[in-house]
Amino acid sequence: MTVKTRPTVYITRKLPDIVETRMRELFDAELNIDDRPRGREELLAAVRRCDVLVPTVTDRIDAGLIEEAGPRLKLIASFSNGIDHVDVEAAAKKGITVTNTPGVLTEDTADMAMALILSVPRRLAEGARILTDSKGDWEGWSPTWMLGHRIWGKRLGIVGMGRIGTAVARRAKAFGLGIHYHNRNRVSAATETALEATYWDSLDQMLARVDIVSVNCPSTPATYHLLSARRLALMQPTSYIVNTSRGGVIDETALIKCIREGKIAGAGLDVFENEPLVSPKLLKLAHENKVVLLPHMSSSTIEGRIDMGDKVIINIRTYFDGHRPPDRVLPGRD
Repeated sequence: MTVKTRPTVYITRKLPDIVETRMRELFDAELNIDDRPRGREELLAAVRRCDVLVPTVTDRIDAGLIEEAGPRLKLIASFSNGIDHVDVEAAAKKGITVTNTPGVLTEDTADMAMALILSVPRRLAEGARILTDSKGDWEGWSPTWMLGHRIWGKRLGIVGMGRIGTAVARRAKAFGLGIHYHNRNRVSAATETALEATYWDSLDQMLARVDIVSVNCPSTPATYHLLSARRLALMQPTSYIVNTSRGGVIDETALIKCIREGKIAGAGLDVFENEPLVSPKLLKLAHENKVVLLPHMSSSTIEGRIDMGDKVIINIRTYFDGHRPPDRVLPGRD
């Protein structure tokens, strides 16, 4: 009787213990216990000998790497929602299936977007630092001290009304914000009605009319610098921008210039154009309390990471059981 060989699965980063344990039970899983980012040569060695590669958003799985893959590599099961770090076209040409983990991070990311929407106009990070950094110099409440801006009654413009954008809209509506959105395709009439949302087919026109902008679109070649210098200049000087998508969607240099010149009131950023590097100019603006910066943590919940791991496992098992994985990413997706 032929014994079915378990696939060799190479995991590039440390995952939650419960996920790694299940991986070891089901596959010949090679773990990254110390969570050290794998270099190019290590990734090359892995794709030449393994059946499955499990990368994350910090791994660049480009055409050159894929071209070097050995005949055993059949599946790239990315531990991520976004897939811009994998050359899906190159994988398809090589006969390699690509999967991701969509849907499970929607609520977590929307929570963080809402937190930034609140934190920037209401000066939350600045207020917290006063208590922790002032060495007891706070003199107490006064009527005109630490005044921010209310968000109730303001207009929120959502760039990208997919799952996450819609979840942000639900939260924002509960806080009394008016919902406006720009999307490649208009959402259903039922969703618009439930959210009392106004659709703008022109992003330029929406940006000029809203008080807060939330960036929730995916990272694709079409969305690179979607918020360009020209578009940022359309925003009101009292407006704020929040980004929990990808850093490259906003022209970071232009954003810094707009904030520095008072053409935009401030920003809340969880992602950056050159991660993990953060522009010193952005850090300076943070010290001046003009921006709130977070280290790419909008999806960072224990529950979310376990759900992502479960999806990776399901995609691998489904593939090696001879079926189409539920989260297959097809070439040409944008």
